[in-house]
Amino acid sequence: MNLVVNPPILPMLAKRVEEVPREGKWIYEPKWDGFRVLVFRDGNEVLIQSRDKKPLNRYFPEMIDPLRQQLPSKCVLDGELVIANDGRLDFDALQLRIHPAASRVKLLASQTPASCIFFDLLCKGVRDLRGLPFRKRRAELELLLKSTKPPIHITPATEDRKTAIDWFSRFEGAGLDGVVAKPVDLPYQPDKRVMLKIKHERDCDCVVAGFRWYKQAEGKQVGSLLLGLYDESKALQHVGVCSSFSAETRHELLDFLTPYRKNALRGHPWKDWENPDELQRAAEHRMPGGKSRWSHGKDLSWEPLRPELVVEVSYEHMQSGRFRHMAHFRRWRKDRKPATCTFAQLEVVPPEELKSIFARGR
Repeated sequence: MNLVVNPPILPMLAKRVEEVPREGKWIYEPKWDGFRVLVFRDGNEVLIQSRDKKPLNRYFPEMIDPLRQQLPSKCVLDGELVIANDGRLDFDALQLRIHPAASRVKLLASQTPASCIFFDLLCKGVRDLRGLPFRKRRAELELLLKSTKPPIHITPATEDRKTAIDWFSRFEGAGLDGVVAKPVDLPYQPDKRVMLKIKHERDCDCVVAGFRWYKQAEGKQVGSLLLGLYDESKALQHVGVCSSFSAETRHELLDFLTPYRKNALRGHPWKDWENPDELQRAAEHRMPGGKSRWSHGKDLSWEPLRPELVVEVSYEHMQSGRFRHMAHFRRWRKDRKPATCTFAQLEVVPPEELKSIFARGR
């Protein structure tokens, strides 16, 4: 490619804050839950680049022609690849695309086609726009995409704080992650956390049924706690992990958990997850150590604990019965019995139809 902004480029990032900012001049956007991408077009050549600089073209073949047909011959845009199913964003369907078999990718592309939501413009023609204030880049982006059609979209944006707060609550059920706030005079700064993100957070009481070692101190420090919730059939389902502990806390956790390691595997609800004879049952229950193409060679081995401890964690949202992101430790709940830690405690947010944002098409 021969652009004024050539790949690879790292995207501009956001830091988390607790609320929509009250002071200053901001442009607010919904926060999409998809794959962050930078899209480069130079004539007939199109590159969809992931957040970590990897090419994604082969996983989203249905996007290449629309991008080639609807974007200017020389440009670089920042956006998000998403898949919408049944009125909400489907991150699981997006992950299924990262598959080694081209035939599988082609089938999924026809069954669950992706869309691209753009929210920034880095260059157009021979003009490098990264130094312009965001308000001007946004205006250029609106002109650029005013005639586009699905699967290409421009994200909604507003300078009204009340509208942003409304989006924060109203669009959550559709799978959006929260709200992003960008200073109106912000230049594009790759790999810098200069935007703000406001994300949903809730609390949940979970059973602690195991842990993983801290990879730099195996056998000496706890890296993460394995969390479970009981479903309607009273089966304990693995719903995610709680980690990001300090070194001091990792040591303290090992001492605290040691009594619960004794005879932990005896009668443990997850004891058969790696037994070949139990593959069918394992397929029906979420367990903490199954290898998959998402593992990328990671060590998913774990140490069982008697499922007698309850921990309160904070989380952003659930997807397909598990925490979409890592949960965060709040406190131990000695007043709660493990059997009371069920999916019923989770808040269910009704979906806002994506047609509010996807005005037409996908």
